[in-house]
Amino acid sequence: MGERKIGDVILDVRNISLRFGGVKALTDISFDVREHEVRAIIGPNGAGKSSMLNCINGVYTPQEGSITFRGQTFDHMNSRQVAEMGVARTFQNLALFKGMSVLDNIMSGRNLRMKTNLFQQAFRNPWRSAAEKEEVEHREAVERIIDFLEIQAWRKTPVGRLPYGLQKRVDLGRALAMEPSVLLLDEPMAGMNVEEKQDMSRFVLDVNDEFGTTIVLIEHDMGVVMDISDRVVVLDYGKKIGDGTPDEVRANPDVISAYLGTSH
Repeated sequence: MGERKIGDVILDVRNISLRFGGVKALTDISFDVREHEVRAIIGPNGAGKSSMLNCINGVYTPQEGSITFRGQTFDHMNSRQVAEMGVARTFQNLALFKGMSVLDNIMSGRNLRMKTNLFQQAFRNPWRSAAEKEEVEHREAVERIIDFLEIQAWRKTPVGRLPYGLQKRVDLGRALAMEPSVLLLDEPMAGMNVEEKQDMSRFVLDVNDEFGTTIVLIEHDMGVVMDISDRVVVLDYGKKIGDGTPDEVRANPDVISAYLGTSH
């Protein structure tokens, strides 16, 4: 393991409330995320986990509350702005280009980092050498991610032909290609068998350890979360019912009843 020192608060979510018509998705949620930690948001299905992530990365605009990221406070975030600030995200329902290769899918995550735009590339000449140099650099970065995620054998394979667990790994690679300082993982283990979950848990810890990436993870597999998280916030029916270390959360009576009260 490399040196991983958990730092100061990088993301501070304060009193977030989100409604859709008369339905309250989130009610007065507050928690913070520290630099370099693995911070989990857990809860039974329908607890509001994905809605919370959607507020952080600008997909939803909460009616109340604020989000402070690296000292700047926003009453809502804009998706493009969030990406430019160094926040990347994976999706529960894979947002991959199924007909494209593993390599090209991961390359698509580099788009934000490409300085030479497509208009310039279309009229090549004056920018030619800069564009080509940049292309080589981006390809090298993508190859490093492919090695890191141990998917070399499938680099030219269309993603749609891969088993689900490997598709999830490619989705993680696409997010890593943005070189984020904060990575939002939306149920990265959903639909996986035990072995695939173990692999994905290892990669999440390796990303955190080797790249120093801050990770915010939503998951409803409590066992996985307790194994890999530094701190855990627990939602149930859109309200926060627990927050602390895995041991503190595991012993919290409200959390126990929320989990035992569901069929899952």
